[in-house]
Amino acid sequence: MGVILACHGVTKRFGGLVALHGVDFQLEEGRIASIIGPNGAGKTTLFNVFTGVYRPEEGSVRFRGHELVGLRPDQITRLGMCRTFQNIRLFGNMTVLENILVGMHSRLHLSTVDVLLRTPRFHQVEAQALARAHDLLGLIGLQGRGDELAKNLPYGDQRRLEIGRALASEPRLLLLDEPTAGMNPAEAQELMAFLRTLRQELGLTILLIEHNMRVVMGISERVTVLDYGQKIAEGSPEEVQRDPRVIEAYLGTRQRLAERPAVG
Repeated sequence: MGVILACHGVTKRFGGLVALHGVDFQLEEGRIASIIGPNGAGKTTLFNVFTGVYRPEEGSVRFRGHELVGLRPDQITRLGMCRTFQNIRLFGNMTVLENILVGMHSRLHLSTVDVLLRTPRFHQVEAQALARAHDLLGLIGLQGRGDELAKNLPYGDQRRLEIGRALASEPRLLLLDEPTAGMNPAEAQELMAFLRTLRQELGLTILLIEHNMRVVMGISERVTVLDYGQKIAEGSPEEVQRDPRVIEAYLGTRQRLAERPAVG
């Protein structure tokens, strides 16, 4: 399998705080992998660098051979990378179907004339988008619920809808930030099965940030561990959970806190 995403020497600062320091990372196509670490380790910051929300001060990020540093988030989405957020960011007062259609925006190619005059091409593209949206609702288990308001869905279904909206952009790589946050163990197990189905049926590569270690160890083929903005371990789930540096990062000690590297 080839490498679909790679970064080298990524450093991101916020004033005097070094959120990421010289991070190297690569992900092979077709994998399900996770990035873990204590709170404040730099996980979401790294996702934001990957997706163009933040521009790093140093380093490079390449996705399917394209350099991403300097690109806008919408440009990166069109290249085939999409993400969800730790806090659900659905359009609550829009319907389930409308949320899916919003996710298709980067893949719909219509001119202003097509939209204003409602040309035959407009109606053709609209019909194709609606058919695709209904297919996605079936895939995420929300078939027949397209007319419901997103805010009225149960929490677990809102998570599925957010993933469905991301899938509507036709990604090759799906980034999920804390997808099981707020879920009970049964819901988390269902989501794990769902992600395996997405990989199998759509050929997706999936990268998670996740605090639920049962999920991480149960679904990941490779795990990367960050602490204080640096990569401290990487390998199979079994290798990572035995690594003394990882155990130290999660358990912590007063001595370790006293030796925290200076920022700036």
